[in-house]
Amino acid sequence: MGLMRILSPRFAYLGRNVAQLRQCQWQCSAFPVSARYSTATLVSNDDVRKIRNIGISAHIDSGKTTLTERLLFYTGRIKEMHEVKGKDNVGATMDSMELERQRGITIQSAATYISWKDNNINIIDTPGHVDFTVEVERALRVLDGAVLVLCSVGGVQSQTLTVNRQMKRYAVPCIAFINKLDRMKANPHKVLGQLQSKMNHNAAFLQLPIGLEADTKGVVDLIHRRALYNEGNAGEVIREGEVPEDMQAEVEEYRQKLIESLSNVDDKLGEMFLEEKEPNEQQIKEAVRRCVLKRTFTPVMMGTALKNKGMQPLLDAVLDYLPNPTQVNNYAFNDKDEKVQMSPVRDNSEKFVSLAFKLEAGRFGQLTYMRIYQGCLQKGQYIYNTRTTKRVKVSRLVRMHADTMVDVSEVYAGDICALFGVECASGDTFTTEPKTKISMEPMHVPDPVISLAIKPEKKTDLDNFSKAINRFTREDPTFTVYFDDESKETIVSGMGELHLEIYAQRMRNEYNCPVITGKPKVAFRETITDDVDFEYLHKKQSGGSGQFGKVIGTIEPLSPEQYTKFEFSDETVGTNIPKQFVPAIEKGFIEATEKGPLIGQKITGIRVRLFDGQHHMVDSSELSFRLAAMGALRQAMGNSNNQILEPIMDVEVNAPNEFQGAVLAGINKRTGVILGSDGGEGYFTLYCEVPLNDMFGYSTELRSCTQGKGEYSMDFSRYQPTRPAVQEVLVQAYQTENGLVKTAKRSR
Repeated sequence: MGLMRILSPRFAYLGRNVAQLRQCQWQCSAFPVSARYSTATLVSNDDVRKIRNIGISAHIDSGKTTLTERLLFYTGRIKEMHEVKGKDNVGATMDSMELERQRGITIQSAATYISWKDNNINIIDTPGHVDFTVEVERALRVLDGAVLVLCSVGGVQSQTLTVNRQMKRYAVPCIAFINKLDRMKANPHKVLGQLQSKMNHNAAFLQLPIGLEADTKGVVDLIHRRALYNEGNAGEVIREGEVPEDMQAEVEEYRQKLIESLSNVDDKLGEMFLEEKEPNEQQIKEAVRRCVLKRTFTPVMMGTALKNKGMQPLLDAVLDYLPNPTQVNNYAFNDKDEKVQMSPVRDNSEKFVSLAFKLEAGRFGQLTYMRIYQGCLQKGQYIYNTRTTKRVKVSRLVRMHADTMVDVSEVYAGDICALFGVECASGDTFTTEPKTKISMEPMHVPDPVISLAIKPEKKTDLDNFSKAINRFTREDPTFTVYFDDESKETIVSGMGELHLEIYAQRMRNEYNCPVITGKPKVAFRETITDDVDFEYLHKKQSGGSGQFGKVIGTIEPLSPEQYTKFEFSDETVGTNIPKQFVPAIEKGFIEATEKGPLIGQKITGIRVRLFDGQHHMVDSSELSFRLAAMGALRQAMGNSNNQILEPIMDVEVNAPNEFQGAVLAGINKRTGVILGSDGGEGYFTLYCEVPLNDMFGYSTELRSCTQGKGEYSMDFSRYQPTRPAVQEVLVQAYQTENGLVKTAKRSR
């Protein structure tokens, strides 16, 4: 009896560590267990059909990282589980960055690999926040399948819809997993309804919950009509039993709904359904797999990762229903722009082809994540970047487990690995043959939506600031930087305020470079409203040869379509101004347009007509006439009616129909002009024109008023005059900033 007490747990994990993962299964008559839920040791698999490349994707705070932590634990990849926010000063395995543990969110996607039932599973845990959506984009680009995690309380949320669109873009099959059944007001039936109505998925339960909220005990497997309970200190024991009596009718009802959903999209099961034949368990599972691969059906699993329930059946579903690399068609384009299908066979019979999908600055240099699509790569080989034709030696080849790595000597088609010392850009294709012109299908990179001016607090930190900027722009294609010559500011652009805030914090933490951020300056312009004449003499005599130049002419405003242009017209007759000095006069006018009198911005939208002038045989020179032209423009602008021009943006807003009123109100508040709208499938698109100066902060406002579901994009349209009130504010601010306003004396 003492021996039975020792051996009663079904799983006894022995020597659980990275180098040696051995698992042992014990069966006991007290807990009858199906072999479907057995574990396996990590294997080195030559069979590509025993590989799965999956991503864990969801809205923020749906439990992706917690779920991944459980998958690592139950497959023996880690010894113990830790919580996401790192209350025990450890944090979740996949959240290796210090900022991730402090904030309790995933910022960068992290890769790992596990083994389950003699199958290798590569997993990428992706962020849920919309600001880091490019991490999801590049992960889904290289993955074969995905687990879409939904909160049993929140259901389908804003980023869920975004992730769904990304999966559709890359044709990634998925399994839905309803998490957090233990939370108050958990309602998986509501979530299933939202999957069907909001996301248009042909979805059905594969499981039903046994109890909800604090009464969550386990799940019922609808296909096998068995109840599954997680027991043991960490839920590592699966006990299988009969369906509770009070649930039998519900189980039969939802099992029939599952068969009906499959029959609508699967011919084999549809014929059986019409002939009123009852499919067996194996036939249902095969139908689910066929429909998942065609993306015509979404199986819905459920559980609670935090309470360690439902993880092992999810792992089985990944193997049973998600595709292996042989069931996904991957293509590259050759130099004739023809599609070439990749061969997933795990040998070196085909030439090596891989895609670099993520860059990261590691401790030993740049770490380049790659998905191998064809052939074999061995340590020490040379590979070629097909875009730059540069040759690189593979000095170190590793497989990633969050921020730790395991050296390997070779990788094959279907694997995800990382290389050191490879200089490339995200999305580059690599091969082992130098003359091969081939490139994998590109990934979608969304355009940045928000910009900030940024500079280091101390000028002595400029070197570290440059290093940080260079690193972050290489790693993240949605983080862009440029220097504005007009405002003399460094402008960074990203996907949201949190996105840029995180990079500002990382500069402080990782490079000891505190930065100051602020609203970037808008590229205003200045122009005139009426014709203005000029007659200017530049004369200087200080002993020896002096300076002499006189210019006469007029300045005219251009039409609104030419507000960004400057034109110069030489209409002189005779020799009052020798022709060799005319280019210097034009150059002087151009230089003088760099700074206008109102707010110091560039002067555009004018035509300078040069009629006449005067020169001196000795004292006239190119410098004299250049300075005369600069003085003439300043004189003319001082005598003219000037106005400020501002950039107008074409803005396109996309949001659910229920938020149309709030979106319209927001655009009107920002003095936007509505040009039109259209809609479909529950969404509307608004086309409008808004001054750029009024668009700052709009991304945050739009997300707030649409529950995070609204998106917008904008492009430059044209320049137009500012409103008088805006011009007055801008002029006053410029004069105050430059000390041009005299402080009024206090009245006694």
